[in-house]
Amino acid sequence: VQLVESGGGLVQPGGSLRLSCAASGFTFSSYDMSWYRQAPGKERELVAIITSAGGSTNYADSVKGRFTISRDNTKNTVYLQMNSLKPEDTAVYYCYGRNPYTRRSYWGQGTQVTVSS
Repeated sequence: VQLVESGGGLVQPGGSLRLSCAASGFTFSSYDMSWYRQAPGKERELVAIITSAGGSTNYADSVKGRFTISRDNTKNTVYLQMNSLKPEDTAVYYCYGRNPYTRRSYWGQGTQVTVSS
């Protein structure tokens, strides 16, 4: 089982990044997928979640209107489009998958996002 994030990096305030998380080794389409983030000295927090078929999404208040989560079940990939980035968005971003029926879950290794001028 693997969840491999990519797309992180350094961006200026107001800029955009698109994170990707490629899944393998499990039935991706049966899993709700989420993005979490963890800033230095802070707890890991939920950023966005999308249901297994992609019919429902939810976001942390701090990113609503700026971030968009999406998925492509034909590519076993979940995305996080991040626009209007702020310095407070700086964190390691993690991909997380959970089967709502079996409750089996997996974490990715994380990708660093740094928003700074």
